[in-house]
Amino acid sequence: MNYRSDKYGNNLSCLGFGCMRFTRNMGKLDFEKAEREIMLAVENGVNYFDTAYIYPGSEALLGEIVYKNGIRDKINIATKLPHYLIKSRETLDKMFDEQLKRLRTDHVDYYLMHMLTDIGAWERMKELGIEDWIAEKKACGQIRQIGFSYHGNSEMFCTLVDAYLWDFAMIQYNYMDEHSQAGKKGLQYASSKGLAVMIMEPLRGGRLVNRLPDEVLKLFASSKRNITPAAWALKWLYDQPEVTVVLSGMNSSEMVAENIKTASESFVGELDESDKELLARVVKAINKRIKVGCTGCGYCVPCPQKVDIPGIFSAYNRRYSEGKYKALKEYMMCTTLRKDSTAASNCIGCGKCEKHCPQAIPIREKLKEAQKELEGPIYKIASKVAKKAVKF
Repeated sequence: MNYRSDKYGNNLSCLGFGCMRFTRNMGKLDFEKAEREIMLAVENGVNYFDTAYIYPGSEALLGEIVYKNGIRDKINIATKLPHYLIKSRETLDKMFDEQLKRLRTDHVDYYLMHMLTDIGAWERMKELGIEDWIAEKKACGQIRQIGFSYHGNSEMFCTLVDAYLWDFAMIQYNYMDEHSQAGKKGLQYASSKGLAVMIMEPLRGGRLVNRLPDEVLKLFASSKRNITPAAWALKWLYDQPEVTVVLSGMNSSEMVAENIKTASESFVGELDESDKELLARVVKAINKRIKVGCTGCGYCVPCPQKVDIPGIFSAYNRRYSEGKYKALKEYMMCTTLRKDSTAASNCIGCGKCEKHCPQAIPIREKLKEAQKELEGPIYKIASKVAKKAVKF
């Protein structure tokens, strides 16, 4: 495993384990499977594990696995405060204490303000005394380093970097988002200020691996490098010195093993001009086919009308990358083969989803487009049959 240093010289594995996508069986987190994956990662040098208060069951599962296997001193735990739920200093203390109990630990190594959207959100937290609270927690050792996660444009990101003496930041960054979100400008700015930078969505929720058009797969196959699309995406990040840790939401032992191999064999400056030119062609080919830049983060749900927004956009994008049949099949599965319909046609245009979308997607507009493309005559007939089958 390769390691990179944070602001204080601590060595962090360049591959981090994102704990948002643990496998669920019948709605319940699969403890034994997650344990195998986490221990495989630890045994191969991964020492950064990222979770959050609002990831259902994630903190508690991670805490139990770490405690059971006695590995707390071998890893760094990062978790996040949902600042948007904090109304008072008392709420702040209560939530943090709950997180420590879930994680079965007496300290958090890397603590983040979760999805800090703009300077106004940070000013609100300052009014609640967050700066004094952070100072107290760092002084007593309950928080080792403080940072924030961010979705939005580079200008506001840079403003937030300058708003406090942060130790690190987390941004969405991948070869498709080089010049969107915080982007390369934000990455380099944070690094220039001495912050470690953790990367989320390196594979855009798996879309840079599982749903690539044939044109892109042929481009990768034409390269002199015999590596997977996932390895291409990760190597693009590891090629950049400002990147500290790349988080991957791994939920299979095979995925863990592959990502460990890539992280162990990648280094700054590895990609040559032909590699970069190939990736530029890949970006161009993907952009021709994707209709909605949704990463599947899920911040837009639950919808008051039960619309499965991430599922619908996934099917809509598949319509243009893999054809009508696969798109319709996926759309049926995510909207009709359920007790209650979650179709795009359920949308009443309330706009609640758009207030929470980190990608600033015009969700209502895109849902109408998806409905027009996917809810045709075949869908309507198949829906009626499916509803009867589900009811039966």
